[in-house]
Amino acid sequence: MNASLYMNAPQTATIAAFPRQGFQMPNNGTAAQVATEKKLYRIGEVSRLADLKPFVLRYWETEFPMLEPVKSSSGHRLYRQEDVDMVFRIKRLLYDEGFTIAGARRHLREHEGAAETESRSASYAAEGAAQLLSRKMLLDLRDTLRAFLTLLERR
Repeated sequence: MNASLYMNAPQTATIAAFPRQGFQMPNNGTAAQVATEKKLYRIGEVSRLADLKPFVLRYWETEFPMLEPVKSSSGHRLYRQEDVDMVFRIKRLLYDEGFTIAGARRHLREHEGAAETESRSASYAAEGAAQLLSRKMLLDLRDTLRAFLTLLERR
């Protein structure tokens, strides 16, 4: 294996905009979430930005009604910036916070519009950090208990 594949060297990715004009954007994980001048993204571009397979995005469209890219006249999915932001929210809930699909759908439905109302972000961030910490602690506890149960079952 090539060890350079695992290095965290700064990289850039060229993204084509409509009309096809290239511009440089840093590829460091969070830069993909930054709004760009471009209005619509194809599924392949969103797939690369979010580091997800296109079939995952298509599946999420069936599971999350709030993720609704527009279709072009030729049937291609075109993601607006709010759709791309929603993809990143869904990915964070599923992969980072350990939500199930149903739980993430319910969380997004209950907290819809919370991301747009940043004026309450200070108190919301403190509460969210506490909830995230509690959730992570519970997930760690669950994993520890499962490991302990596995040890007990072996006896």
